[in-house]
Amino acid sequence: MFAGHVGVGLALGSAAPRANVALFVTAALWLDLVLWVLILLGWESARVGAEFHTIHQPVFEFPFSHGLLAALAWSALLAGAAALGAPAARARIALLMFAAALSHWGLDALVHTPGLPVAGAASRAVGLGLWRQLPLALALECALAVAGAVLFVRRAALPRARRLALLGLTGALCAFTVAGMTLAPPPPSATAMAAASLATLLVVCGLFAWLGRGAP
Repeated sequence: MFAGHVGVGLALGSAAPRANVALFVTAALWLDLVLWVLILLGWESARVGAEFHTIHQPVFEFPFSHGLLAALAWSALLAGAAALGAPAARARIALLMFAAALSHWGLDALVHTPGLPVAGAASRAVGLGLWRQLPLALALECALAVAGAVLFVRRAALPRARRLALLGLTGALCAFTVAGMTLAPPPPSATAMAAASLATLLVVCGLFAWLGRGAP
């Protein structure tokens, strides 16, 4: 899931419309940012599995980034960093970022095939496998993205042009997600996939930071 995570970040960002929405989008994508870094370091792995031709997703071994306890720890770490020196407003932002980061695990547990560990590599792995019903999974993901974007722009203290650009970016991410889940060829290697995915996430977070900056 990609656009759906962004949609949740945007929805939570609507609760703090004067903060840069990139804080919440980055939080919603945080576990994947950790994942790709850990794959590049060789601490987690991804491989093309037997179902790639239907769900266009690799099989991950990712207990350190996508285990439930790990997700709680990474979410708390991110929220703690946001709350350093925390006045009341920053504490609220930190709580919203924690919710955005932890929501990532919940959405992944919905769409992934069983593979998200609860505690560690040897613990029970969960996943409802909605990707096996790909049209439904993609419809849900795009609905989350669009709903989150609309909710955010209705409350955002941003110029109209930037609000329209943010809606356009969200639509482009929906198209990118659909194409990736239906047309993407197998990646040449885990390293290439991790590097390209990490770069994509950083660019997306950067674009939201640019669009979400305060009104001049």
